[in-house]
Amino acid sequence: MSKQKVKVNKQHRLSYTEKAKAIVKQMTLEEKVYLMSGKVSMEQMLDDFAQRHYNWIPYPAGGNERQGVPEMKFVDGPRGAVSGNSTCFPVSMSRGATFDKDLEKRIGNAIAKEIRAHGGNLFGGVCINLPYNPGWGRSQEVYGEDSFQLGAMGSSLVKGIQEENVIACVKHFAFNSMELARFKVSVLADKRTEREVYLPHFKDCIDAGAASVMSAYNLYQGTHCGHNDYLLNQVLKDEWDFDGFVISDFAWGIKDTVEAANAGMDIEMCHTKFFGDKLVEAVRSGQVSEEKIDEAAIRIVRTLLAFTKADNKNYSKDVIASKEHIALSLETAEKSMTLMKNEHQVLPFSKADTKRIAVIGDLVNKGNIGDHGSSRVFPPYIVSPLAGIKDLLPNTEVFFDNGEDVEKAKNLAKTVDAVVFIVGYDHDDEGESITNEDADLQAGGDRKNLGLHDKDIELIKTVGPVNKNSVAVLIGGNMIMIEEWKKDVSAILMAYYPGMEGGTAIAKTLFGDVNPGGKLPFIVPVSESHLPKVDWNANEIKYEYYHGYTKLDKEGIEPSLPFGFGLSYTNFTISNASFELMNGNIVATCEVENTGELAGDEVVQMYIGFSNSKIDRPVKVLRGFERITLESGQKSTVEISCPIEKIKWFNPDTNQWELEDIDYDVYIGNSSAEKDLIRGSFSLVGNQI
Repeated sequence: MSKQKVKVNKQHRLSYTEKAKAIVKQMTLEEKVYLMSGKVSMEQMLDDFAQRHYNWIPYPAGGNERQGVPEMKFVDGPRGAVSGNSTCFPVSMSRGATFDKDLEKRIGNAIAKEIRAHGGNLFGGVCINLPYNPGWGRSQEVYGEDSFQLGAMGSSLVKGIQEENVIACVKHFAFNSMELARFKVSVLADKRTEREVYLPHFKDCIDAGAASVMSAYNLYQGTHCGHNDYLLNQVLKDEWDFDGFVISDFAWGIKDTVEAANAGMDIEMCHTKFFGDKLVEAVRSGQVSEEKIDEAAIRIVRTLLAFTKADNKNYSKDVIASKEHIALSLETAEKSMTLMKNEHQVLPFSKADTKRIAVIGDLVNKGNIGDHGSSRVFPPYIVSPLAGIKDLLPNTEVFFDNGEDVEKAKNLAKTVDAVVFIVGYDHDDEGESITNEDADLQAGGDRKNLGLHDKDIELIKTVGPVNKNSVAVLIGGNMIMIEEWKKDVSAILMAYYPGMEGGTAIAKTLFGDVNPGGKLPFIVPVSESHLPKVDWNANEIKYEYYHGYTKLDKEGIEPSLPFGFGLSYTNFTISNASFELMNGNIVATCEVENTGELAGDEVVQMYIGFSNSKIDRPVKVLRGFERITLESGQKSTVEISCPIEKIKWFNPDTNQWELEDIDYDVYIGNSSAEKDLIRGSFSLVGNQI
C-alpha cells in the first residue's frame, strides 16, 4: 500500500538531523568519505558521450547499504531528464520568455516524474547563471538576463521538481557565464555587483527550498568555486543557512583535496579523483578535521533520507515521453513564441489564402533543440519547422529551399503566397565547450558575434523584399541582432530552441492557431557595442554592476527592442494603475483589457525605480510579473506584490543590506520601455516598515 506523499521542505529535512547524526556516528571514516564520492569513472563518462549518450542512466554517488543510506543518483538537465529517451522541453531561455511561473512548476513536476521512472533522485538542471553578455554559449540553459526573473523562474522549477520528491540541484555557484575560458577564468566583482546582481537569484532558489547546489568550474576572486570558502561556507551555508549538500561540477570541479573539503564541498562528482583515499589520508594527517567530514556526511544522509522516505511511489517507464508530457512541451513552446515585428499585421497567415508557401534556410528541416553538451536531451522524435508546417497544411504546396542559391530562392519567393525564413543557430554555433587536459569535446562554445550568419543576412536582404508576406523565424539560445536586416521582412518571430514539438508550435503560431504571448527575456540592442565587452578566452575578467537593460537605461540608450517586449495578434490596454505599501510589500494593481478580436496572453510587469537615490542605482529593475489569458473583450484586475526586502541595496562599508528612506518610482506595464509603462510612486520617508 502506497503511503501519502510528504512535502519535503526544509523543516521536514531538518527533522531527519538526529537520525542522520546517529547513522553517521556508526560509520567508519572510510564509509563517511565514501558518501562524498562519485562512482562514475572519467572513462565511462567519456565513453557514454561517444557510444550512447552522456548520463544515459542516472550517475550514482555514495550510499551505504549497511546503514540503509541510498545512493545519490544524478540526472542532468535542464531541457528535460538527460537519461534515456526523455521528453525534450524547450530550453530554459525559451521558458523564460513565457514569464509563466506556474508553467515552469508543472515542467518541474513532469521532469521529476521521468527522473524517478529512470531510477534517479536528483535533478542537476536548475541552471540560473546570469549572462553578463548574451554571447555566452550556455545561456540557452538559463531564463534570461535579469536576476529577479532568474530567481522567480528557478524557484518555480525547484518547487515543481521537489514536489515529486526529487532533489533539485541549483547550478553553477557562481559567476559562471563564460564557456571557452570556464576552466581557467577568474571572475572579479565588487561587493555590490556580487550581492545585488549575481547572487540574489541563487538565494531565491535556496529560500524556495532547493536541497542541493553545484559549484562552478571558474574561479571567483582568484579561488576555484569548488573550493571557495567564501561562497560555499560563509555565504551559502552560514549566511543563507543552506541545509542541503554541495556537489562539484563534473570531473574538473575541484583541483585540491584539502582546499575543497575544508571549503565546504560535500560530494565530488561524477568520479573520485581528489576525495576517496586522498581525503581519508588528509583527515588522518590532520589537514582536514573529521568534524568537517561528519558535517558533510550528515548533510548528505539527512537530505537523502528525507526525500527517499517521503513516499514509496513507483513511477512506471510509461511516464517517460508520455502524451501528457509531450503536450506540456508543446504548450511551453507555444507560450514562448515571441513576436518581435508584425508590419501591416502580416501574421497570422491565412490558411485559406496560402496555397503555396516557401520555407527557406538550412535550419528548415533540422531537429534543432539546442547544444550537444551535458544538457542534451534525446527525445523519441523531433518535429522540424518544415514537418510542422506540412502537418498543419496538408492541402498547401510547401516548397523547401536551403537558401544556398540566393537567386533560386528569390525566384521561388516571387511565385508563392508566403515566405518563411528559418534562420539562426544550432549546436555548432553555441553551447557547452569541454576542452582541457582530459577531454576535447567541442560543442559550440561562446558566440564571437551576436548577429545572424552572413549567408542568412544576405538571404533575407535579397529574398525578403520580393514577397510582402515574409517572416523570419529566429532559432537560438539568446539575443540575436536584427538591425542589419529587420526592414527586409514583414515579421520576425523568436522561437528560441523550442523542444521536441517546436516545429508544431512554430507552424501553429504562423497560421494563427496560437496567438504569441512570449516576451523577450533579454534586451535587443541597436549595436553590440552597447553591451558589456567580454574576452571569451580571458584569464581574468571583471563583471561590472550594469548589463542588459539596466546598462542601456543608465546610459540613456534606446534599444532596438526592450526587455519584456512581445507583440500579439490582439490588443491589450493597461489602465487604472495604483501603487501602495501593504504589510511590508509593494503592491501594484492595474486593469488589463483585451480590446482586440482574439483571445491572447499578456505579461504584466512591475519595475521599481530609484531616481531619488543618493547612491548609484539602476534607473529601474524588474520586481514582479504575472502572465494572464484574456478572451476578446475580457477585462481583468492584476495585482503584483514585491517584498520591501527586494529593493534594498548592499552597503559594502557596513556589509549589510540597507533600505533607503526615500520616495521610490514604481512602474507597471508590458515591457521595460517607459512608453509601455504607467509610472507612480510610493514613499518610505519616515515610514516604519
